[in-house]
Amino acid sequence: MRRDVALGGLLAAVLVLSVLSALAVPGALAERREEPPDGFVRLSEITISDGAVGGETVELRTDVRLANRGGVSENVSVEFRAVGTDSGIVETSRTVEVGRVSDRREVPVVTNLTVGRGSDYRIEAIVYQDGQRLDAGDRTVRGIDSLTPAYAETGVSFHRFAIDDMPAIEYSIGTVADNRTTLDVSTFLTNRGATPSGELRVVLKARQVDSSIVADRTEVRLDGIGPGQTATPSASLTVPSSYNYYLDAVLYSGGVVVGTARSGASLDPTETVEVNTTRRDVGLEVGDFETDGGDDGRRDGGDRETETPSESGPGFGIGVAAVAILLALVARAHGGETHE
Repeated sequence: MRRDVALGGLLAAVLVLSVLSALAVPGALAERREEPPDGFVRLSEITISDGAVGGETVELRTDVRLANRGGVSENVSVEFRAVGTDSGIVETSRTVEVGRVSDRREVPVVTNLTVGRGSDYRIEAIVYQDGQRLDAGDRTVRGIDSLTPAYAETGVSFHRFAIDDMPAIEYSIGTVADNRTTLDVSTFLTNRGATPSGELRVVLKARQVDSSIVADRTEVRLDGIGPGQTATPSASLTVPSSYNYYLDAVLYSGGVVVGTARSGASLDPTETVEVNTTRRDVGLEVGDFETDGGDDGRRDGGDRETETPSESGPGFGIGVAAVAILLALVARAHGGETHE
């Protein structure tokens, strides 16, 4: 009997000690937590947009989404590469350290790749964990050269009419005298932007169709065009009669060409000017396009630019005539010696 009492007392003492230990050490009775499993990271999406656009380069903003399928992934990184589609050469590359990825969620990884504007590219994204490749994907980007550089951005352009064959440049005949015709030329510029434009400059040229000789040129300056407004700069060009011409308009903003337009002017009744069409020989007289040295260089409020003889072709008729006379005298002298 005493033995049973002693064993009972011993068990009670052990139970009391266990309870006291549990109360003294928090969490002693809690279940042991297991270590979290390793994560499983994969590439879920790649999107590309344009960033800063320069004259020779453009930034490609590359946004990659990583999907973690539970657990924890340590030491995750993404390598970005821009590879030329024609050359296969890596234009540029960059590695972004992501670090630790946990839970079931997507993680955005964004970077900029600067590439040249003259090529198409395959943008590759490669996912690594602890230096080991886990996943990869790519997207192809084309037409980069069509992006407008920041310095050439403007809301102003030559107006596009609803009638397809209605030109953005018009002309009328001013005066005709001494084999010279004055063309009153005007064009249409529309500001499609939300803010007023800055100072603009329009250069107008009359270019003979068959020779591409610039027969006359002038420019018109504009202080600016309001949003949603259309301006009609105009000027006069004087050209030799009985020829056909391209009427070219070049729009400048801050010294940068931001737009061009072309129309035709038919002064030769035997043929019609078709824009961007090669024409047959019409017996060009280069002397008709000689410039007048007495022009003071001003017209219609703009700076008139005059073609120099070396640029336009005419102006060397006197030198050619002198050489011809000299050759004739030499030939005559030789002829006289032979007869003797």
